[in-house]
Amino acid sequence: MVHRPPRRNNWRQLASLAWRESRTARRRLLLYMSSISLGVAALVAIDSFAGNVTSSVREQSRALLGGDISFGSRVPFPATVDSLLDSLDRTGTPIARVTTFASMGVVPRTGGTRLVQVRAVSAAYPFYGEVTTEPVGRWRILQSGPNALVDPSLLVALDARVGDTLTLGYGRFVIAGTLKNVPGDPGVAAVIGPRVFIPARYLPETQLLVFGSRAEYEALVRLPGRTVPAEWVAPLRARLERARVRIRTVAENEVNLTQSIEELSDFLGIVGLVALLLGGIGVASGVNAFVARKIDAVAVLRCLGATSAQVLAIYSVQAAVMGLAGAAVGAGLGVAIQFLLPRIIGDFLPVDVEVAFEPVAIAMGLAVGVWVAVAFALRPLLALRRVSPLQALRRDTDATARPHMWRDWASLLVNLALVASVVLIAVDRARSWRDGLLMSAGIAVVLLVLAASASLLSRLARRLLRAGWPYTVRQGVANLYRPANHTRAVVLSLGFGSFLVSTLYLVQTNLLRQFSVNAQASNGNLLFFDVQEDQGAGVDSLVRGAGFPVLQRTPIVNMRISSINGWSMTALTDTTDPDGVKRSNWALRREYRSTFRDTLVSSEKVTTGRWFPAAPARRDGAADTLPQVSFEQDVARELGLKLGDVVTWDVQGVKIPARVTSFREVNWARFEPNFFVVFAPGALEQAPKQFVILAQVPGGTPLARVQRRVVERYPNVSSIDLSLILRTVQGIVDKVTVAVRFMAVFSLAMGLPVLFTAVSATRRERVREGVLLKTLGATRAQIGRIMLAEYALLGALGSLTGMILSFGGAWALVRYVFDGQFAPAWGPAAAIAGIMISITLAIGILTGRDVFAETPMAALREA
Repeated sequence: MVHRPPRRNNWRQLASLAWRESRTARRRLLLYMSSISLGVAALVAIDSFAGNVTSSVREQSRALLGGDISFGSRVPFPATVDSLLDSLDRTGTPIARVTTFASMGVVPRTGGTRLVQVRAVSAAYPFYGEVTTEPVGRWRILQSGPNALVDPSLLVALDARVGDTLTLGYGRFVIAGTLKNVPGDPGVAAVIGPRVFIPARYLPETQLLVFGSRAEYEALVRLPGRTVPAEWVAPLRARLERARVRIRTVAENEVNLTQSIEELSDFLGIVGLVALLLGGIGVASGVNAFVARKIDAVAVLRCLGATSAQVLAIYSVQAAVMGLAGAAVGAGLGVAIQFLLPRIIGDFLPVDVEVAFEPVAIAMGLAVGVWVAVAFALRPLLALRRVSPLQALRRDTDATARPHMWRDWASLLVNLALVASVVLIAVDRARSWRDGLLMSAGIAVVLLVLAASASLLSRLARRLLRAGWPYTVRQGVANLYRPANHTRAVVLSLGFGSFLVSTLYLVQTNLLRQFSVNAQASNGNLLFFDVQEDQGAGVDSLVRGAGFPVLQRTPIVNMRISSINGWSMTALTDTTDPDGVKRSNWALRREYRSTFRDTLVSSEKVTTGRWFPAAPARRDGAADTLPQVSFEQDVARELGLKLGDVVTWDVQGVKIPARVTSFREVNWARFEPNFFVVFAPGALEQAPKQFVILAQVPGGTPLARVQRRVVERYPNVSSIDLSLILRTVQGIVDKVTVAVRFMAVFSLAMGLPVLFTAVSATRRERVREGVLLKTLGATRAQIGRIMLAEYALLGALGSLTGMILSFGGAWALVRYVFDGQFAPAWGPAAAIAGIMISITLAIGILTGRDVFAETPMAALREA
């Protein structure tokens, strides 16, 4: 009876054998597996930081909102809502009020003026969280008198100090301190206009909120401890929504914030996913060379009685352990990046992020990294099953040749598992099957095109090679199709890296180009708003009297939609869609600030219909006497409008019907007054209105002098220095640019180890070929030119193919994600391709140093 050793001992012996056998190949295997490190780093950093932000949002959710429930409106609350809020306050449900609007702040001592964001708050604000100030504790004295707490940047801009008087309209306030942290406000919120907090009871003294003034009115509610906000507000929701009051609970606010964070992390996580796939290509290429080196060792193991399954297990364990090591390095790098991110983007976040280790994100990064390493390594490792014991005595050139995939069930299973895992990871990152499948299909198309181009290069090299070419060129070209060539691996890794870098750069270039063109195309640089009807001529004369031109004087009329084609708002907002047209509630309920004029401006163009035809006709052919109106095309789409529809407007209680005669495309990025709705002249001249005035005034002292003169005569009129806004926004764009360029450099860094692995994987063949050429009389220079010819062709094909594919990827992102117009930047893309070719040549020459150093005798002994 044959005694069989326990299975546990068999596996222990296999593990021990795998460890001992790996001593000669650990460094090489670790190099191959390092290809996945940057991909794991990206996933761990992004997921960990997103987890930190999400946790911080949940912990600070009440502080972010300021209460348990928020009621908001862009117009003063109707009397019924005011009565409801007062009743709640009297019956033990505390209410805090906040009114936010823009105004000009003036420091009389220095004469400085600056547009500020005024926030008039009641004594109870905020219910949760703490406003910190410098000096400490000044928030507690805000309500004790006409005090103001301001952003530090305002003191710098106005050359002011704590204790100075700040004038807002007709009100005068003492600057009691500066703001350090306000719950729910990201630091970047104060960049456009510094924040100024004042007591709400002093708001009437400013006399700033007059007819047509834009302001946000908010009421915060604090509920008893265990009250569920959604259940408490449910009986009031319909009543408040009819009064056009927006409602937000803590849970809704939290969901909105965390959803945005998750969407951003998923978008960035795609880069990490692509990095992992790119690393997988490097692993497969490196392990393929590793397998070729191990044929003799495997044959010896087979002679000693090892089965093909045991051999496969030995080397799979080695690959898994080295993959774990590479993933661990990536996880450590990802954690380091996670701790650096708050310093880079902290100003853009609405919460104070507490950075902490995220075990789930780290574990998932390690698991995905190891799986990708093992899955990509298994494809070449499966060839070891076919190494016979006879290989210890006789080397066959096709010892590891694979049978057709459909005849090898193991290869088929590995390939299916590889594809399924990529799709599942993509679906997990995209959070929907549709987007995940589309992303997987896009990656597959890029890889297939690159693989096809590599195969085409090999075939063309074989067919087009001519005997009349120089020997070094012929030898270099022949290397592209010889046995054990690495054309496909290099083209895939280089092309994918080139595709990523070029795509990110093209997207960045298009977005910044659009912003630059819009900023430069804007006409004026000083914008006055909240100009009342009887103040327009006075502001105009003050600007012209100072010797500067007024470019635009645009009337603005506030209005709301009353009905569309006879259907009332009640019917239109009903979910049944009475006329069969789906419309967005936000477009139906919002307040429109419209204008009237007879010409188009430079920031708009008609896309459908005609611009106010002289004698429009109704659909029945009769002459039309209704006023004409033009809609911006996107809001018209949201409203379900078509040419000829009649929209009835509520203008301060007066119903004005108007017929839609055109749709416009508006460039909202232009620093000029733009409108959703423009009426033909004659319809709104008698309506109550205010003006926006655009002037061209040199920056510096002249601009400050004009601002000061206007605010001294008309304290309610606010003005914006558009050049200052431009510089501010440019600073924000510069920060975003740094982030985009970091991603581009990161993408390039992802491709380098993969490219290095792909090239170094054939080091043994390169050395043997080089010493044989040297034995036959080739000089060092000739061998160098052979390598140069080969890597130049590989670099050119991979880089140019990736560059061409990047135009398609960048177009899709700009067109469908950023909703912009794509313009190809051929010069920068060609420069990136040139850089990638240079990198390929450099890596090829560096990894070929052994070719020059190895002696013929050493190569013969190795053979």
